[in-house]
Amino acid sequence: MTETRGYIFDYGGTLDTGGCHWGKMFWHAYQQASVPVSEPQFREAYVHAERTLGSTPVIRPDFTFRQTLETKLRLQLEALGLSHSLIGPIADHLYTSVLRHTAHSREVLQQLELPKVLVSNFYGNMPTVLQEFGFEGLFHQVVESAVVGIRKPDPRIFLLGVEALGLQPDEVTVVGDSMAKDIIPAKAAGCQTIWLRGEQWTDDAVDLNAADRVIDDLSELITT
Repeated sequence: MTETRGYIFDYGGTLDTGGCHWGKMFWHAYQQASVPVSEPQFREAYVHAERTLGSTPVIRPDFTFRQTLETKLRLQLEALGLSHSLIGPIADHLYTSVLRHTAHSREVLQQLELPKVLVSNFYGNMPTVLQEFGFEGLFHQVVESAVVGIRKPDPRIFLLGVEALGLQPDEVTVVGDSMAKDIIPAKAAGCQTIWLRGEQWTDDAVDLNAADRVIDDLSELITT
């Protein structure tokens, strides 16, 4: 295997939740707030909100992550026919968790001396969010789907990250939480891959052999 000379990191589900799918993050927060919906009902509303945000420029470039969370929750709760008064308690729970996870991720990234690029399916406000959580200056470049017009799982978005690093694909290791959106397309682009294992959106079996390496915590990148 070629020696790694640079990293590409996913953001959502990797740096901000420690490997837990965002759908599951929301569902656990709904449970914490005792929201009277079933998980199938929630899932339908979650997918509706994500599709709405993917097709409509609701999120502005200056939106913080807190504002992004609240926007998602508003769309979810409207789809469920529930009161906006639930936004605050659910958002508080989620934001507290994100602060903890991003602090840990930031500490790990600061110890990785190799150049790093961020490749993310996001809404056009990634620079604002990175500054919000203290990630500014840690990435050589940010490749954001809403900006470049390419979304994962298209392998071309990872090749943009490779190009930003000025390396060959096999010299770059991609770290992400999604087997379908990170690991498989990154392998197709010729990169090495590390899957951050966490709670998935479904209970489907995962082929661990699809990734070059599997970790359960980002700190494993600096301890081995």
